[in-house]
Amino acid sequence: MNRAGHNNTSLFVGTEVEHSPAYGQKTLFVVGIQPQELIEAAMVVHKCTHIYFGANQSFPNIDTNNSQWTQWENMIHPFLSKGHLCTLDIDVNQVEGLLESGLTERRNFIPMISVKLPYIQQLGYNATIKLDDKDFAATNPGVWCHSVHDLMKRDQAFTDWYKYTKDEIVR
Repeated sequence: MNRAGHNNTSLFVGTEVEHSPAYGQKTLFVVGIQPQELIEAAMVVHKCTHIYFGANQSFPNIDTNNSQWTQWENMIHPFLSKGHLCTLDIDVNQVEGLLESGLTERRNFIPMISVKLPYIQQLGYNATIKLDDKDFAATNPGVWCHSVHDLMKRDQAFTDWYKYTKDEIVR
């Protein structure tokens, strides 16, 4: 992700601005795979209550059974076991791998599923997002359709880009 001031950044601290269960919490943002000791030390020093893994869109596009999943799981599981609230930001095409990981079985885990939709405001009033299945009646009981216009209401879900500029680089 091309983000000003974040070149070669592996950890940064800030307030969680995305409207998830961790909204408003002091957060340690972890870019890529980082050593557990480094993450623990930063959590203590900066008094963070939430860890956001995969920050800056750093989770790779990998196959479901790729060994890189194990590296991510091994980095995240110790913090979930200690009771920390943890988010993992993944692209929507990584959901099956996430389900195989077992991370979603933890109550203190927040899967942040990123759906890239450029030029969303140009799609028009009737644009609809369909939460579908991988095939007909494969894993879900049906489909859910939501008006893009309704999903874009500012009062509950929108985070302006400027809110992402208040972080403190740790490493």
